[in-house]
Amino acid sequence: MSARKHSREGTFPPPPEPLPVAVLDSHTHIDITLEDDGVGGPSTVADAITMAKAVGIDRLVQVGVDVASSRWGVQVAEEHPGVVATVALHPNDAPRLEDLDGALREIERLAAHPRVRGIGEAGLDYFRTGEDGRKAQHESFRAHIGIAKRHGKTLVVHDRDAHNDILRVLDEEGAPDQVVMHCYSGDEAFARDCLDRGYLLSFAGTLTFGNAKELRAAAAITPLDGLLVETDAPFLTPMPHRGRPNASRLVPHTVRALAEVTGVELEQLCHALTANAERIFGPWEQ
Repeated sequence: MSARKHSREGTFPPPPEPLPVAVLDSHTHIDITLEDDGVGGPSTVADAITMAKAVGIDRLVQVGVDVASSRWGVQVAEEHPGVVATVALHPNDAPRLEDLDGALREIERLAAHPRVRGIGEAGLDYFRTGEDGRKAQHESFRAHIGIAKRHGKTLVVHDRDAHNDILRVLDEEGAPDQVVMHCYSGDEAFARDCLDRGYLLSFAGTLTFGNAKELRAAAAITPLDGLLVETDAPFLTPMPHRGRPNASRLVPHTVRALAEVTGVELEQLCHALTANAERIFGPWEQ
């Protein structure tokens, strides 16, 4: 998992106050979270699930970033009814692969599995990959769009500093029926462009950051049926714990921030977030 692997020192934050209605984490990396091995964090998949359930996060979407993590996610989803998987090659990995075509063929094979509910995270990242890697990123992104359409799966989009090209490629290829803008990072104008196309915006802990004024403006104009919430754990830990390792059990911080920004009553928001996730990822039950 070269694109996302990291080591973040420190203690996992304590659990927040439980939500009044169960919500799910629409984008998490349990495997990378377990690699962090921080104090107070999960040490097994079962731990991650149990800790999340204790605060009202009853289901998880385990997201693949390469062939190995995608295979792992499928296995976890087979073994744990509260987990479904997505499979993909992270855009920052695409230029590094010696056999991109072979890796894409394996992602397509995994996409047929019934516990795989999304293709992603796939997209474009101009922050960590320069001009020399963009051709491979575009090739990979277009291939993932095709896989999502052929298998009838939701496309989970990674977009970093590439807003215009993300929309251009999706328009050119023809987007799948369901598209999620993972860890939405644009402003209000870009949000309107995405929402006009029927895409869902998934908000992570960045929504709670002090410098996220534009992000909160985007959330405020997003209709209730266009919202999702995620952790991207172990990354993007919400306030007041920014800088410490993240985990699915911290979703309530972001949900409460989203309720404040949108003005939607907390219980109503929780019901809507779950309904939206079930609509695009399907039922969790085996």
